[in-house]
Amino acid sequence: MKTYRLQVDTYKKSEMIDLTDKIRTFVKDSKVEHGYVLLFVPHTTAGITLNENTDPDVRSDLLFGLNKNFPVLEEYKHFEGNSDAHLKSSLVGVSQTVFIENRDLVLGVWQAIYFCEFDGPKTRRVLIQIHSEEK
Repeated sequence: MKTYRLQVDTYKKSEMIDLTDKIRTFVKDSKVEHGYVLLFVPHTTAGITLNENTDPDVRSDLLFGLNKNFPVLEEYKHFEGNSDAHLKSSLVGVSQTVFIENRDLVLGVWQAIYFCEFDGPKTRRVLIQIHSEEK
């Protein structure tokens, strides 16, 4: 098993950043032929997801939907004022697992790996563990 850390700088309150190429580079550098990559976001107001990578409107629609369903409300009691971001992070999730075959990510034709910022701008981390099925 190999562990990597990826710094992600965000620039907006809410945004989705495509990490696919960076994760793919870690996988290739690891020389793991077959296995899986475990992605973990150690933050309570961010997340990670897989979704379409062709039409950028999908990303803006996802953020629109999350913001519409979890708006910033003054009725929230959390003193930091970012309860909406905590809700979004819990819904989206903070981890993903992607298979590796032939030293590459196994993704659908339209899939990409996205870091989801819900309380930016911030400097964030993604922990990446690459596991080999060879023993």
